[in-house]
Amino acid sequence: MKEKVLLSWSGGKDSALALHTLQESGDYDIAALLTTLTKNHDRVCMHDVPGIFLEQQAESLGLNLEKIFISENASNKEYESRMRKVLSKYKKAGVTTVVFGDVFLEELREYREERLSTVGMKGLFPLWKKDTAKLACSFINLGFKAIITSADSHLLDSVFVGRNFDEQFLSILPFTVDPCGENGEFHSFVYNGPIFRRPIPCATGSVVLRENGFYYCELMPSQEGVKQFSS
Repeated sequence: MKEKVLLSWSGGKDSALALHTLQESGDYDIAALLTTLTKNHDRVCMHDVPGIFLEQQAESLGLNLEKIFISENASNKEYESRMRKVLSKYKKAGVTTVVFGDVFLEELREYREERLSTVGMKGLFPLWKKDTAKLACSFINLGFKAIITSADSHLLDSVFVGRNFDEQFLSILPFTVDPCGENGEFHSFVYNGPIFRRPIPCATGSVVLRENGFYYCELMPSQEGVKQFSS
């Protein structure tokens, strides 16, 4: 019998690569994609991707999407309370594991595992300790397509936002920035790849610098299919 799991889903490349790894193994039954959105704006935290695009991803993947809404500047207490409620629901349904796309942030993994233990669940990290340069190349070589939706202005210029995550992007990335953005340097949205039944039609808008020091690129629906993003 396959193990029933939830997959922590941001809509970005690490989530997508973790899902691909699970599906390739054939050992897991994915009960739902678990995502956290801001209550007033219906956007993925840090990625700033509208919830409608995650719904389209889930539909294309043939998976359920479980949304958790939190305040824009939610405290840990609020986040953990809402997360605990949803996890408890799935625990009663037979789900014992939550899957994450984390690679090497030890403190984050410890935090996730500690919180999961409070509801009798465990974490699974299929990408853990893998070389991020190799992961980035593997993502591209597998045929995934992703757009950079946000980036830390202290580390990257605005020209890095709103473009494809591809070989050219990696070639101009400063050596101080992790190829997968594992330290939070940048975030992405995956609009096509081997796990999807069909591409997610989207286009990029303007790039803005916000008070938190991050550049954000507006992601918009496209009436012409998937726009070819600049490289």
